[in-house]
Amino acid sequence: MLPGLVFKKGFSTQHFQIRWVSAIADFLLVGMVVGPFAAPFLAASGLPMLPMIANIIYFMGTHVCPQPEMGVALSPPYIMAVCMRCYGTVTGLLITRVLYGVTGGKGFYWLNQYGWNGAVLATVLMMAYPLELAAEVLGWWSFHNYVVMLFGLMTGLAWGLFTMPILHEWRRADAI
Repeated sequence: MLPGLVFKKGFSTQHFQIRWVSAIADFLLVGMVVGPFAAPFLAASGLPMLPMIANIIYFMGTHVCPQPEMGVALSPPYIMAVCMRCYGTVTGLLITRVLYGVTGGKGFYWLNQYGWNGAVLATVLMMAYPLELAAEVLGWWSFHNYVVMLFGLMTGLAWGLFTMPILHEWRRADAI
């Protein structure tokens, strides 16, 4: 079944309804996964319009990433639109989205089922990103792509394990 779509069988035809929250969340996640990675290649292409699209992606990356200048150079001199900490967070969200699609929200690890305790645990785990960033800013260690990606990944996994069941709630087809 396609994400965000519910297929219902009728007497003679098959109808579908779109779960808009789920579909919009998936669309945004695809943009967050593909955009920062594609931006350097679009900028380097030299083809009409593609560098303008890359500039839009870079503009968004500058406004969501605390260190976009630390992005990996995928097509030198052009770098990813976000740092690896932010891309790690997006990767964690992608992993949890795929996991949710496979499990349908069944499993002990989905944090929203624990109510406020799950929200607190998710919040504590999501603090990995800002704590690592603070440690770097304070000079306790220097920026390293592998280290920051792991902290971002932890944050994305925690965020996804709490929010994916909320965004992509599976309902019985006859209840819609």
